[in-house]
Amino acid sequence: MSRTATRSRHRPARPIDVAPPPRPLVVTRDESLLDDLLRLAAAASVELEVAGRPDSARSRWSQVPLVVVGDDEADMLTALSLPRRPGVLLIGDSEDDAGVWRRGVALGAEQVLFFPDDEPWLAGRFADAAEGGDGEALVVGVMGGRGGAGASVLATGLAVTASRQGMAVILADLDPLGGGLDLVLGAEDVTGLRWPDLADSKGRLGARALRSELPGRHGLAVLSWDRGDLLTLAPDAADVVLAAARRACDLVVLDLPRWPDPAAEYAIGLCACVLLVVPAEVRAVAAATRVAAGLTTLAADVRVVTRGPSSSGLSGPDVAMALGLPFALHFAPEPRLGVQLDRGESPGLDDKGPLVQGCGRLIETLLRDHRPVGA
Repeated sequence: MSRTATRSRHRPARPIDVAPPPRPLVVTRDESLLDDLLRLAAAASVELEVAGRPDSARSRWSQVPLVVVGDDEADMLTALSLPRRPGVLLIGDSEDDAGVWRRGVALGAEQVLFFPDDEPWLAGRFADAAEGGDGEALVVGVMGGRGGAGASVLATGLAVTASRQGMAVILADLDPLGGGLDLVLGAEDVTGLRWPDLADSKGRLGARALRSELPGRHGLAVLSWDRGDLLTLAPDAADVVLAAARRACDLVVLDLPRWPDPAAEYAIGLCACVLLVVPAEVRAVAAATRVAAGLTTLAADVRVVTRGPSSSGLSGPDVAMALGLPFALHFAPEPRLGVQLDRGESPGLDDKGPLVQGCGRLIETLLRDHRPVGA
């Protein structure tokens, strides 16, 4: 894994199984260009598949994540009348050559690139393609309207439910004072990277490598805090790590603190939606009013999730109306949930329980309203 973060003293006992995707395909007989492409690929820790002749690329054309074509082979490749596809890049010799733009259009190229100016961009595209990412994950934040509202349980329930539906999921804990999401997931004894291991991250992390080195349970990966002294995270480190997380999976669920630090504020800005969890109680609504005032300045889409029972008779829509926010869902009480958590059993496993049923409806709604890029 390419990073400058301190390497964990832990080794993953049960890494997430991430199958290697096909390699990017290069079509050129220009030895100088090929040397440049191989150099960029090596810097991105990516292997390339090289086709020296256009006709040898026919069988791989629709199977690879990215096709890079040298201008020397553009006309011959176009003559093969291969089906149009995304992710085709043409490398031109000179921007002053008007013909290169015509060849790019005929080829169906997504972009025409010129070296050395476009080398850094292409190196990043190589790495993204090799990680198998067709787009960025849907990012959903969960925040409690008051202490003990159940935000961590909901975040974990969403992640577990989505994973059991076949989605690739990373569950990330942005609350250093929350006790650790690995405890809620029942993964505190599973070895792997925690936030302190990634606190000095800079540059670009490999997405697949990050996911494979995080502790995993129920098919999802969790990024939690350890029990050490580190209580803050630099926004730059959060940027690097969460960028890799978004490339690594279909869904990223963030457990957010009620009073965000700069790193959490940055993370909130990535969220397609933030779910504000509020018990249906008068005092909880009063506390959530202050939390919502700050949250709505950071997130464009904030929805209220309520949970019962309500001794005051407040309904979910009543709570949302009092907060001036859209209502998402109300969760009925789940009596055995507290006992299950004390036993280290993950929330989100009881298919007939209100939590799993509600999380399923939330996931369906969020995917409909905020379809990820490339989906």
